[in-house]
Amino acid sequence: MNGAEILLKTAVKAGIEVCFTNPGTTEMPLVCAFDSVAGIRPILGLFEGCCTGAADGYGRMTDKPAMTLLHLGPGLGNGIANLHNARRARTPVFNVVGEHATWTLLRSRKRSPAGSEALPPLKLYQGIPSMPSRPRCRERWQP
Repeated sequence: MNGAEILLKTAVKAGIEVCFTNPGTTEMPLVCAFDSVAGIRPILGLFEGCCTGAADGYGRMTDKPAMTLLHLGPGLGNGIANLHNARRARTPVFNVVGEHATWTLLRSRKRSPAGSEALPPLKLYQGIPSMPSRPRCRERWQP
């Protein structure tokens, strides 16, 4: 079991049944985990604003929590207006924002982790991975 599967199993235990997604390459391990975790289904959106709006609407109509999977900080920025509306309506939305691999952050100091400067008004918890001195990969992802 990997971290992506653990995240999805935890979401299922919390009552989340759907995840509105607009993933990029950095979120592929989580996208692959949808195949191995029962009880949650991904719904692909073509734009992060669509995903966050759908999650808010789903939560309001079903009175159940929804999940979003957004691509990096700019994806969060694209959906932040709908997340503001969800917060004002007290709609339970669990947002997962992808992140660059830690070794790419070491190579390019211009990248900011997960749009962290935009998160304070929305977050209850934000986790940013620690940066190892070199990449540690046990297996390589293959489509």
